[in-house]
Amino acid sequence: MAVRVKLLIKCGDRELITTALINSGFETDTPQLLLPITAAGRLGLSPPLGGMEETYDTAGGPAKVWVYPEKANVKVFVGDSFSREIKTDIVVSPIEDEVLISDKLAGELELVVEDFGKGLWRIRGKKEIYPTEKRQLWK
Repeated sequence: MAVRVKLLIKCGDRELITTALINSGFETDTPQLLLPITAAGRLGLSPPLGGMEETYDTAGGPAKVWVYPEKANVKVFVGDSFSREIKTDIVVSPIEDEVLISDKLAGELELVVEDFGKGLWRIRGKKEIYPTEKRQLWK
C-alpha cells in the first residue's frame, strides 16, 4: 500500500485541496510538488507560460515537465489541524495523473512513514499516527 496525505496548496490567490503520494523515489535538490496538468490549471498554471521546460528521468523514461521555482506554499492536513507551511517548487507534468511529493518536500513537511504496507504515517516528533488517504487521480 502507498502512503498518501491530504494537502492544501496555495498559489497566489488560488487554493487547491488534494491528496498526494509520498514518493521517496522522486529525488530532488529542492522541495518539489509534482502536479498533473489538470491540477496545475486549477492553480492558474498553464505550461509553458511562466515555467522552465526541463526533462526529468522517471521510471517510465525521460519526461518533459515545466518547473515553477518556489511558486506555492503547501501544508498537510493533520487530523483537524495543519502541519507547518512550506514554500515549494511546482513541477507540472502532462503525463502524470497523481500529485507527487518529492523526498525533499516530504522531509521539509516532516512526514514520517511508519508502515508502507499498512499505509501509516505521522509528523516527525509527534506520536499520533494517521492512515493513508484515498488515491485522487487528475485526468
